[in-house]
Amino acid sequence: MDDNNYRKFYVDWWNIRKSTIYGLIAAVVLLAALGGGLWYASRNNWFIPKENVDIPKDAARIISFEGEVRVTRAATRETILVTKETFVMAGDTIQTQADGRASIQMIDGSSYKIGPNSTVVVKDTTSLFGGKNVRVSLDDGQLNVRTDDQTADARNIVEVADSENQLMPKTDASFNADGANGGEIRISRGGVETTIGGEKTIIGENEFASVNNGKLSARERLMAAPRPLAPSNSAQIVDTGGGVSAAFTWQDAEGNPAKSYYVQVARSPIFASDSILVDRSGLTAREFRLSGLSPGTYYWRIKATAVSGQVTNWNDAWKFMVVRAGESQSIDATDFKVERVGGNVHILTGRTRPGMIVRAAGRDTFAGPDGAFKLQISTPSIELAVEVGDDRGNRTGFIISLRNGAVLRRY
Repeated sequence: MDDNNYRKFYVDWWNIRKSTIYGLIAAVVLLAALGGGLWYASRNNWFIPKENVDIPKDAARIISFEGEVRVTRAATRETILVTKETFVMAGDTIQTQADGRASIQMIDGSSYKIGPNSTVVVKDTTSLFGGKNVRVSLDDGQLNVRTDDQTADARNIVEVADSENQLMPKTDASFNADGANGGEIRISRGGVETTIGGEKTIIGENEFASVNNGKLSARERLMAAPRPLAPSNSAQIVDTGGGVSAAFTWQDAEGNPAKSYYVQVARSPIFASDSILVDRSGLTAREFRLSGLSPGTYYWRIKATAVSGQVTNWNDAWKFMVVRAGESQSIDATDFKVERVGGNVHILTGRTRPGMIVRAAGRDTFAGPDGAFKLQISTPSIELAVEVGDDRGNRTGFIISLRNGAVLRRY
């Protein structure tokens, strides 16, 4: 009968030693650790070959740069484009273009920041019997220098026009040179000993002096840059059609009246020459109006001239956005390519809609009339977050591989 039928199940029991189980567990843990180690090494560029660059003992190092920066070697007169592996020796000349700037670490620990359109000659960088000698000549442009604690036999000298300026420990100084027309010295912290024609003068904290025709002007109280008021930083102005008008207003710092003002408005945060829309000097009122602004991101800054002739530094630039009212649009970007310049520095290129804002690693740029964009970034990672946006606040993000430019994912 069917009721007497039943299924039979057979179970085979394996006798496994305890040591075998422990061995399997150990193997799994080992493989997991190996996989995690390979992932970590890949994330931190352990498998990317490093440049084998022999840095001479007393060389200065270029620790960061942006835009076009060149170094002319004294020994060969060869001019090279800077990478993060570039070093600078005595006699070398550093030149920044309109979009270029660079930071240099000198052998005494001081930091030199070279502004756009500047020419600096490194005349000495040597260490001898414990002392460290640094001497540079600012031929044109702007140079900011910061020193920390220094030994008694350290000498850090900046030549501007006909002056030699030895920086004291714990000093922040700014130097400007206008070719053969003279120079300016600003001290915000510490001091410098300035020598002209054998005569020595101490320029102290919060003091200003200029150099003209082999003479040092009387020292003045350092004048701060004007304070911007409107458009406020990161403000948005809505364009309902036909462009907008923006009123720029500012006030004198600490109530010190200025004789005149110099205003710049640009599409670039570094005020590259081809991005400047307004370049007005000699303004006597503390306001300025600009009409016909189309949607986009703008940056503006001011500096002032005192009755004595002292010129302030630029204030920290403010930005504002003109946005167009309307419906959102989808944003895309293609043709990503990555070129590794050296160290952690890469150049990213791609294509999107004309006028789009492209941001990555704290840098931004605008897509050109053909939609192409180019951005120089510095990051130790092997992946890069790239954001592409329009003037209405629409954004699309991409995670890009810095190995091959592939889009890993979108966000």
